[in-house]
Amino acid sequence: MPETSPRPAHLSIPDDSESSTYRYIIVAAKRARQLQSGSRSYLPTTSKKATVTALEEVRRGLVQYEDPIRDAAIADRAAKG
Repeated sequence: MPETSPRPAHLSIPDDSESSTYRYIIVAAKRARQLQSGSRSYLPTTSKKATVTALEEVRRGLVQYEDPIRDAAIADRAAKG
């Protein structure tokens, strides 16, 4: 059986029950487009690839985005107690 090495942190999708893998990828893709258009990175990076930088920024929670479904669920839980 081949050994499996741990995936680098920038390639792993965060374990967040409030988010989905799809949302993570979409947000990272939009952030990568911003970086390619000249936006400054939130992190010091040596990577020349905007996608790698964007994935790391999203994984660390540095990219803010709106999620009406998640926000409604959080508000609903807060209202219930």
